[in-house]
Amino acid sequence: MTVTKIDLLLANDITAPIAIDELEKAGIDAVHDPSGAVFVADHMVPAKDIDAANLCVKMRAFARRHGITLYEGGWGGIEHALLPEEGLVAPGMFVVGADSHTCTYGAVGCFATGVGSTDFAAALALGELWFRVPESMRLTFNGSIGGGLMGKDLILNAIGRIGVDGATYRAMEFEGKAIGELSMDGRLTMCNMAIEAGAKSGIIAPDSKTADYVRARSRRPFQTYASGPDAQYVETVEFDVTGMEPQVALPHSPGNVRPVSEVAGTEVDQVVIGSCTNGRMEDMRIAARILKGRAVREGLRCIIIPATHGIYLRALGEGLIEAFARAKAIVSTPTCGPCLGMHMGVLGEGEVALSTTNRNFIGRMGHRSSKVYLASPATAAATAVEGKVADPRRYLQGAW
Repeated sequence: MTVTKIDLLLANDITAPIAIDELEKAGIDAVHDPSGAVFVADHMVPAKDIDAANLCVKMRAFARRHGITLYEGGWGGIEHALLPEEGLVAPGMFVVGADSHTCTYGAVGCFATGVGSTDFAAALALGELWFRVPESMRLTFNGSIGGGLMGKDLILNAIGRIGVDGATYRAMEFEGKAIGELSMDGRLTMCNMAIEAGAKSGIIAPDSKTADYVRARSRRPFQTYASGPDAQYVETVEFDVTGMEPQVALPHSPGNVRPVSEVAGTEVDQVVIGSCTNGRMEDMRIAARILKGRAVREGLRCIIIPATHGIYLRALGEGLIEAFARAKAIVSTPTCGPCLGMHMGVLGEGEVALSTTNRNFIGRMGHRSSKVYLASPATAAATAVEGKVADPRRYLQGAW
């Protein structure tokens, strides 16, 4: 075990108020380092009801009182897309967030992990936490990424193979030729879902793509680290992505994964393209490529959520928002909303959704009798056009 100083702390409109309450109960009214903490209003914003509004009121007041940076509304977006975009995370950092998908930032080569709100409160007051050092496992992705494949397909395939507990309290290290070919958006998607295999963190050793991405967004100096040739791994798993089909996770587990050909034809009521997993520019572009000039199947709801205000503006400038609107999709301001069944797409009794989010547990997006399939934005857009689970490759002519 080790006690570690934390470079950046993160909480949102659900988890920050709980931490604030814990600090008040303990009689603590001080923050160790306000410049090293960030609050993001994203889970239920714009506020869906009075309770949600009051959570933001509490978080906002605390942030102002202590000088903590707060991202909200037109200045913000979904936390795990926002922080990399704003250059707040960089290689070599130790990042802790009161949200399980904090592991996203491993894509830029930092150690990032989620904790509960009580631990977050302690870290906010002390600037450090104790951890059991996780064992590392190596996941090597060989081969070249073919047409229609995205980072989401690779991570779903991996979780389907090792299981939702296959990396429990481990650091998942992603490497290989296919990882090198992935965009930074695709890498962020992969690390985002490390927690769905039980991992403490997901990480990708920084390369030139990482350095270019970080330098374009941050003035923060950084130090890169990578495992040495004598590194010890508790387990090594190899994958060959050559010829891999797009992947779909069936209800009710991210590990219940099948190739799209085995699921194609399943009718759905709703498609969601967005979230901290797949609401980035690459995701918006591939969805627009499929939807442009086509229409969402009559009777189906297609909800598209750019993950940050900046992504929304870029999508607007590139004509993607217009393409979505003309295809009769619904475009939302940035919010986690439907991912956790809060708003902007809650499922009713017996409804079926295909979503680019990260979890499909019973009741995750609404009624307990609803069903959620997980897939990439490409598969989601093709499904929106056909009204049933569809292979996106027919719309991409073998490449994208």
